[in-house]
Amino acid sequence: MNILVVRTDKLGDFITSLPSMYVLKHHNPSNRVIALVAPLNEALAKSCDFIDEVVVDDGKSSVFALAAKLKPYNIDASVTLFSNTRVAFAQFLARIKTRIAPATKIAQIFYTHRVVQRRSEVKMAEFEYNLALTKELFSDIELSYPQPLLHFDDAQKVYDVFCANNDITKDVVAFHVGFGGSSDANWSLDEYVVLIKNTLLAKRYQVVLTFGPDEKELYEEMQLRLADEDVVYYLSLDGLVYFAKLVSKFRLFVSTSTGTYHIASAVGTPTMTFFADTLFASAARWKSIGKSSNQKHYMLPQDEQKRSAIFKEVSKELFTF
Repeated sequence: MNILVVRTDKLGDFITSLPSMYVLKHHNPSNRVIALVAPLNEALAKSCDFIDEVVVDDGKSSVFALAAKLKPYNIDASVTLFSNTRVAFAQFLARIKTRIAPATKIAQIFYTHRVVQRRSEVKMAEFEYNLALTKELFSDIELSYPQPLLHFDDAQKVYDVFCANNDITKDVVAFHVGFGGSSDANWSLDEYVVLIKNTLLAKRYQVVLTFGPDEKELYEEMQLRLADEDVVYYLSLDGLVYFAKLVSKFRLFVSTSTGTYHIASAVGTPTMTFFADTLFASAARWKSIGKSSNQKHYMLPQDEQKRSAIFKEVSKELFTF
């Protein structure tokens, strides 16, 4: 069976779709899994051995162009993990016989199977809601998947070269200080400086700061703020696959709830992650696909006194890690 899995939004959202693609492929090895993804996630999708084909949707082409792009794949069924009217109508035009999606928005009229999930109630995590949709296609599907899910044969070589180029001789604790969303879900840069310096005081780890390709100004600012500290700065210009290989060998990855956190968890790296203190943006919904025991979650409240108490707890955790 040729199965289209649709998740055309951001990096973290895409990572939450990977277990669904894995179980669909492994339910029957003859299944051919075709992933419809945003351009950002193309290379990472192509690196997954449980994805057979990758179709890129830039979100800008007409619905008719998207339908024409899908039609040659002779798709038997689709599972749309996050829908909008454009991708829904394109699947209808591509004459995909079985079209499964959550029963939300006007887009649902274009699907043959509409599943009521009410994700805003957060009864499950996002990736668990995604997995649940696969049962509409195969009621007997096994929903378990390996953790970590992503593996790269040359990851150790990538890490060793990175360490050699940056004179790293200790295990790495990485900080990704970019906000990636609401400032309510992250520390200020001043607070991050304190956390980083506290980690360095323990003298057990090399601190690496990572930055996305569009965070050059932040990359430069943090170098000024930590000019006297032994910190390595990495501006990620080598693509997501390289980043995934590199982070898979880090000892700990510290960040807000953003796409890089989801990558770190997917490759098995322990994470310390900061979430907004709301149900919609909580760890309950956005915990990642890695082992729960490897994920340390902190909800950052608006209340300054409570926030200060959590900051002290995080600072102590990093010093004793």
